[in-house]
Amino acid sequence: MANREQQKSNNSVMSEFILLGFGGLPRVQILLFLLFLVIYLATMAGNLLIIVLVVTVQHLHTPMYFFLGNLSFLEICYSSTILPKMLLSFWLGERSISVKACFIQFFLFTYLGSTECYLLSTMSYDRYLAICKPLHYATLMNGRLCFQLVAMSWVSGVIVSTILTLQMSWLSFCAPNEIDNYFCDISSDIRYVSCSDTHLFELSSFISAIVFTLPPFLLTLSSYVFIIVSILRISSTIGRRKAFSTCSSHLTVVSLYYGSIMLVYMLPRSQNLREMKKVFSLFYTVLTPVVNPLIYSLRNKEVREARRNCLKRFIRCMT
Repeated sequence: MANREQQKSNNSVMSEFILLGFGGLPRVQILLFLLFLVIYLATMAGNLLIIVLVVTVQHLHTPMYFFLGNLSFLEICYSSTILPKMLLSFWLGERSISVKACFIQFFLFTYLGSTECYLLSTMSYDRYLAICKPLHYATLMNGRLCFQLVAMSWVSGVIVSTILTLQMSWLSFCAPNEIDNYFCDISSDIRYVSCSDTHLFELSSFISAIVFTLPPFLLTLSSYVFIIVSILRISSTIGRRKAFSTCSSHLTVVSLYYGSIMLVYMLPRSQNLREMKKVFSLFYTVLTPVVNPLIYSLRNKEVREARRNCLKRFIRCMT
């Protein structure tokens, strides 16, 4: 009884969490600040450039680039959800975050992460139709279906993030209030920071992962199985190379995103693996948003040409 009263007392005065992040490296905080500042600025610039190209260049007004523009907008939001707080902690050493702000960051992180899963599966389905059903592609992947697929992706993310955030808000939190991460992914530390029964939340997290994350992953996987089979059936080497080039950029992004997520969430919960998980989580929270524009720009001929033409027009206007 006394222990329960003590927990209630702790919960009543606890108004913030402490994000431990990379605080164990005090000598390189400024270096980390500069590194992640460059990454953040590059993420903003690269993804904004993709959006501008997709909107302004006429021959990029196709389903594939419509989806790519949405992905770039999502990556801007994703980075802005996590990196500003990281930069603040590196520069000022401010690692505290209010409980409400933590819930908001958790909601946005979960929302954008779930949406990205569906958006990547939509892009995989688009490539499947383009390669496996080229004669029917224009009819099947029309403007209405594109809008419906993108809308479904954004709405699905809202559903899962709302469910988990609401359930988290019903829990009581007490000391210790430390989250061993650089952002508010409380789900991994929920047993340590909550003095309530967390089994229902953990069960909901597992069910949500199965219901909302597994289907888009399976759709992405099956799409690329059919794509690879179709490419292998092409007799000419040039034809196979051309077909693979239309989806290689997206396949690289999908592999990086899902590969890093699986490493983080499928590894066993262990104190010895915590630092390793933090490093791997940087791949899908920080690295993926910054490399997406590079991958699509370097490996996509149409994007390279559009970027080159826009640069020429800009120089012509300046002179």
